[in-house]
Amino acid sequence: MTVRAILSFLGVALTAYLAARGLIWTSPETVERGWLIVAALLLYLPVTLLWIFAIGVRDRPSPSAPAAAPPRAPAWQVVLALIVAVVVSNATFLAVSEQGRTEPFVTWVIGAIGALMMIVMARRRPVAAWTGIAVLTVATSFWLGPLQAMSLGLIGSIVWVAAAQLVIFALDRAARDADQLAELQQAASAWQASQSGRQRERRLHVQRALQTAGPILSRTIENGGNLGPADKEAARRAEAKLRDELRGNRLLDDEVRAELDAARCRGAAISLFDEGGLDGLDGRKLAEVRRELATILRESVSERVIIRTSPDEQVAVTVVGRSSVDAAAGDDDNVDLWREIRRPR
Repeated sequence: MTVRAILSFLGVALTAYLAARGLIWTSPETVERGWLIVAALLLYLPVTLLWIFAIGVRDRPSPSAPAAAPPRAPAWQVVLALIVAVVVSNATFLAVSEQGRTEPFVTWVIGAIGALMMIVMARRRPVAAWTGIAVLTVATSFWLGPLQAMSLGLIGSIVWVAAAQLVIFALDRAARDADQLAELQQAASAWQASQSGRQRERRLHVQRALQTAGPILSRTIENGGNLGPADKEAARRAEAKLRDELRGNRLLDDEVRAELDAARCRGAAISLFDEGGLDGLDGRKLAEVRRELATILRESVSERVIIRTSPDEQVAVTVVGRSSVDAAAGDDDNVDLWREIRRPR
């Protein structure tokens, strides 16, 4: 059984008990207009049951309200509750003589309206609840006098509504704290996932570095640092590969790495620089950029190639190639390659 079902059962039980008190006329001779008592009961019972079982409406979400807050009752239910507070708290006293106003089948309205206003408060209508209590206070003070009204249950009704407001405040506070805790947990999980991803990426870098530089380092140690021309060239290429991994890892995949290595084998000097120009690109878009970069490298014949990411909104990567020219031309080298890889949409 859910908490809502339990509370609804308790509300029905309390309503039935208070209504039964109104039907047991302990002094019938004081009853002058019995139909008013019955009419008050017939008005009170359905409205109270409506407040207990109706689902209500959701408020628009606000930063101060917890996401899990129960729905508030609609405005027309509030109007019905206030009508009951005005009519029932006066009709029952009007139905009996002055001597019968303190009888239990008359004073039941004090507890009944208090219980209804407690339910109104629980349904997050505090203004309506306290308005109903104010109506009850004025009516009972008029018919019984303030002191006698308080001694016959008015204080208890006020305490019920105040307690309901404190409970609702505590529940809302707990719900807000739970929402904040859930947000913190999500942030912590996201941070942990990002750290795990970075750790995996670092492990891949280390493994790739060992695969690239491990063999040449082993030969260097074995030969005491005396390397032949082929080993020196392999060492330079290994160093270049490590620089690529450190400076432009987001530009690299297996195809781009293969083309870079092939270009270096034919004597080209290649530099990669990733300065954040690829931020915001997902895996599919990065794959497009890398595929086009591999094609450019495959077709390149430049002696020096500079690959740099671009912060431009339209251009993702700029590739510049330069080659040596004759000294008589008056320039050290010449730009023979200029390609811009557009940012995928």
